[in-house]
Amino acid sequence: MGLLTAAALTAVGAGGAVVAAPVVLGAIGFTSVGVAAGSYAASWMSAAAIANGGGVAAGSAVAVLQSAGMAGLSTAATAAVGSTGGLLAGIVALIV
Repeated sequence: MGLLTAAALTAVGAGGAVVAAPVVLGAIGFTSVGVAAGSYAASWMSAAAIANGGGVAAGSAVAVLQSAGMAGLSTAATAAVGSTGGLLAGIVALIV
């Protein structure tokens, strides 16, 4: 596989990750109106609240994912998701 092909796959991976992140968050239950009842997100939030004595800790993974589900990804989070998607796609392109 050529360098140009690897670069193109890296770009596609980065863009795909940014587009897919909100869809995946919604699919697992972190929606724009809160956690969906009966979803994976609801079970994670319940477990986090039980482990923390009744409330979800600010800054925890569940809290960050809920924030992203409700308000969308911040600029920094979008950059991180895109970078990670690009990195993974680039590694796959080099392996294949």
